Amino acid sequence: MSEERRRELAESLQEVRARLDAACRAAGRDPSEVELVAVTKTFPASDAALLSDLGLTEFAENREQEARGKVAEFAELRPDAAVRWRMVGQLQRNKARAVVRWADVVESVDSERLVDALQRATANALDAGDRDDPLDVLIQVNLDPRPERGGCPPEDVPALAEKIAVSSDLRLRGVMAVAPLYGDPEVAFATLSVISERVRRDHPEAGEVSAGMSGDLESAVAHGSTRVRVGTALLGGRRLTSP
Repeated sequence: MSEERRRELAESLQEVRARLDAACRAAGRDPSEVELVAVTKTFPASDAALLSDLGLTEFAENREQEARGKVAEFAELRPDAAVRWRMVGQLQRNKARAVVRWADVVESVDSERLVDALQRATANALDAGDRDDPLDVLIQVNLDPRPERGGCPPEDVPALAEKIAVSSDLRLRGVMAVAPLYGDPEVAFATLSVISERVRRDHPEAGEVSAGMSGDLESAVAHGSTRVRVGTALLGGRRLTSP
């Protein structure tokens, strides 16, 4: 872990935090209300370790196979670090058993069948001693008309939230969304805010809103995001393959 890379990450982190602070001030919000999540996909565990040294405690991955090894390596590099790992990519049901062994949070829950798979996998992991706590989950809301981007249709969110809420092995924590590739992120995040309010009315414990990335975090913060997921602005351009 080179000193040069440490400096690069420290400078990027300072810039991202400055953007977050400015976005919060513009929205009349306290910066402490918005958590920064480092999206470390395609970057090595050593980068996550350096970011942990710099004070970050939330990390996200979008591919189970890559994340599994990275989380294990991070634990070796920083065995005493109190961090949480989040799964933010689309998740196939047959990966549920593997994901619950390393993820503290799954943000990309978008169907009842995936809920069933995660519930079974979490119950088995708890029984086997592979995890100590129920799995925190967020409902990914589809704000893009193209289904390939994943997410639960907005009209189906209340029923999915209720299904999660009655599970003893899953804990509903809120909603997540990605702004559409083509369209106004302001409109998308305003829609997510309305959906989040509806979920919180029925489930007061589900207050998280995971929205906003490197290019649109200001819009997300303006509409109530409590978690921004930043990769490029923090770690640099994506690598083509995992190290």
